[in-house]
Amino acid sequence: MTAITRDKLGKGTGGLPVDLWLLGASLFLVGIGIVMVSSASLHLAAAAGANFSFLGKHLIALVLGFGGALMMLQIPTPWLERASPALYLFGILLLIVVFIPGVGKSVNGATRWVALGGFNVQTSEFMKLFMILYLAGYLVRRKVEVAHSFWGVGKPLLLVALAAILLMSQPDFGTTVVILATVMGMLFLAGAPLWHFGLLFGLVVAGGAVLIVVSPYRLQRVTSFLNPWADEHGAGYQLIQALIAFGRGEWTGVGLGNGIQKQFHLPEAHTDFIMAVIGEEFGLVGTLTVITLFGILVWRAFAIGAAAEAAKRPFAAYVAYGIGLWVGMQAFVNIGVNMGLLPTKGLTLPFISYGSNSIIVTLMAMGLLLRIHWENQTGDLSPGGLPWRTS
Repeated sequence: MTAITRDKLGKGTGGLPVDLWLLGASLFLVGIGIVMVSSASLHLAAAAGANFSFLGKHLIALVLGFGGALMMLQIPTPWLERASPALYLFGILLLIVVFIPGVGKSVNGATRWVALGGFNVQTSEFMKLFMILYLAGYLVRRKVEVAHSFWGVGKPLLLVALAAILLMSQPDFGTTVVILATVMGMLFLAGAPLWHFGLLFGLVVAGGAVLIVVSPYRLQRVTSFLNPWADEHGAGYQLIQALIAFGRGEWTGVGLGNGIQKQFHLPEAHTDFIMAVIGEEFGLVGTLTVITLFGILVWRAFAIGAAAEAAKRPFAAYVAYGIGLWVGMQAFVNIGVNMGLLPTKGLTLPFISYGSNSIIVTLMAMGLLLRIHWENQTGDLSPGGLPWRTS
């Protein structure tokens, strides 16, 4: 055999060393993102006198993201398990750095970025992956304690709370919700007792409700979501324009580039509300295609996690589960916001929305999933092992 030796394949489950479903769904979503960012941002670039400037930056982010994915393919998961506490601390440090005067950058009242060369680094995006790695390591070390002790479930939440406080100080409510939901899901999958899980879930929901009530702008988002037409030119404007876009798309859409709502009617059309542009230009068919691709991606993440668990590799299993929960939850929230099912959160649509940090970290996560699948199938835990490496 010229690609993978038979003895290596014999160590795994006998399947392909590359998960073609995961790879295909990811690349298809990336392709949709390239097309839709170009369509949704062309008028903005033209108004600024720089055609395709947004697309150019998007492509640069994709190059960096694929580079990050290749890097993750080189790293054995046992190395990541040992490094996971340090990565968590590094993530906390990144969240603190944005508050240093002269280092952090504020946009529209939010301090979430660090200027680095010609790029703005949004540190919270990296914390999503670091938190998954840390919690996966904790669940391996404290599996019995998590399954039988309330304190075993509560300890990691104290560290999650530290990250949540820093995120809410930026403020970044959307990322906080995604991280908390991912952590709760991982704890549930790790065997946390239902009453422990239910109590903590209730506390998280209650805390979120308090944060909404005490913050005027968050409360306004919720009330405008419930009845956007009560303030159609103010808080409800964005949601109304998104709903109009979906309505215009009908079954098959108005055609690529023919959308009207993106042209200075729908704010953030190339980022948070790009799904509304897809709905207008490709209709129900396009919308369901995107949802199906995310469904495939989550399915494969959980299948890879289950295979790792069957192979007695719990850390890799929890990481795969966590990535599936994270990407699936973020896609669900973004699409739900676009369709008026959830209040506005300010989250990008993974793989598709314009936004370099989200793209880079998400592609790194896909590289890690492909690495876990490679290890499941070949049993190769050596550094630099790649699905296309020859014998």
